[in-house]
Amino acid sequence: MGVPIERRTFLASALLGLPAALLPLPAAAPLAPSRLLTRADQEQFLRNAEITKIQGVSEGITNTRRATLTDGVITHEAQIQTIDQRKTSFTDARGTYLHFADSYKHNIAAYELDKIMDIGMIPPSVERVVRGQTSSMTWWVDDAQMTEKQRYQKKITPPDQAAWNRQIYCVRTFDELIYNFDRNLGNLVITRQWRIWMIDHTRSFLPYQKLKDAKRLVQCDRHLLAAMRGLTLEKVQEALSPYVDNLRIQGLMARRDAIVAHFEKQIEQRGEEQVLYDGLPFETDVEVPAGNAAAVGSAA
Repeated sequence: MGVPIERRTFLASALLGLPAALLPLPAAAPLAPSRLLTRADQEQFLRNAEITKIQGVSEGITNTRRATLTDGVITHEAQIQTIDQRKTSFTDARGTYLHFADSYKHNIAAYELDKIMDIGMIPPSVERVVRGQTSSMTWWVDDAQMTEKQRYQKKITPPDQAAWNRQIYCVRTFDELIYNFDRNLGNLVITRQWRIWMIDHTRSFLPYQKLKDAKRLVQCDRHLLAAMRGLTLEKVQEALSPYVDNLRIQGLMARRDAIVAHFEKQIEQRGEEQVLYDGLPFETDVEVPAGNAAAVGSAA
């Protein structure tokens, strides 16, 4: 039977005549190796890593699937969506929408827009052929604890309500920019650090030039407002034209103008300190286990 560590330390201190505090402590277990991945690294992994498993998910109506990928060093999960439907009009309980499109391509477009605006609230998403179908392959959110739907149902209060509200204001502004009329509580993913990630943007980028609901735009992150002001048609076309047509890009630019004008008016009426705040951009590099580890990343 082995001698407990505390007993061995006491015996050694007695034999050597040294206080136990001066003796070397037992070696700590080595930390599991990890790698820090930039957004470019995550994109490359999503495009090229081997798909070892695909399974369905319970949430959503667009046949979303969850895949496990590995490149031999890193194992991680991703969301796959293949839907690509277009209709002259679409009607639901909220109303009728013309030039309707429900497309995996909009996941990629939303990420590319987040990237050129340096926001950091949408996980990397790339185009990839999966089992013969062209799809969006989206990084599965790391360290997720719940969705906003689950938080709301369980009546969990964020630990920092002001910081939480600032993130929600960013979500509202971005959804107006891309005309996301299908944002629901299930596609806001919350990490254990209470950071919000926006996922599932297939029903976005309608070509309307007017805002959905400007009254919801109460405050705006200073970085986000500057990023919107800095958007040019050429920059947006370069990033988004592989995924959305020019009519939808023109609508986005018109809504950009409307959002900027809205907040400029709010600043004039209420004062900058009551309208703008600082929070963005969020960190986009992720640290993931390396080696023959189990799949990491989770989102409800």
